Amino acid sequence: MAYNKEELESLSLEVIHKHKLFFIDDIVAYLPCSRATFYNLELDKLDSIKTALTQVKTNLKVSMRSKWFRSENPTLQLALMKLVSTDEELRKLSMQHQVNEDFEKPIFNGIDLDVK
Repeated sequence: MAYNKEELESLSLEVIHKHKLFFIDDIVAYLPCSRATFYNLELDKLDSIKTALTQVKTNLKVSMRSKWFRSENPTLQLALMKLVSTDEELRKLSMQHQVNEDFEKPIFNGIDLDVK
């Protein structure tokens, strides 16, 4: 059976937006062709399909991060903090963080802590 690449592209874009898909295999499940045909026609390499998939992924990430921000759940808030933290903040959030005496204890500079 001969497939029209433009029709499959159009149908792919339609199902991506309608069902908020972001995996190629999910797109193929809605198309009247096989996965092999999808790849043979190089539909996975079309900028329009790549852009649509990226938009769905970005919208999902923004939505999730927004929900995490408004959440009362400390686990979600910590996950969000890890996503937006600098390297130094991540080190401090880490459960395995070890203090480097020379670098990270400026509040004790000049104070003799040796109590006898």
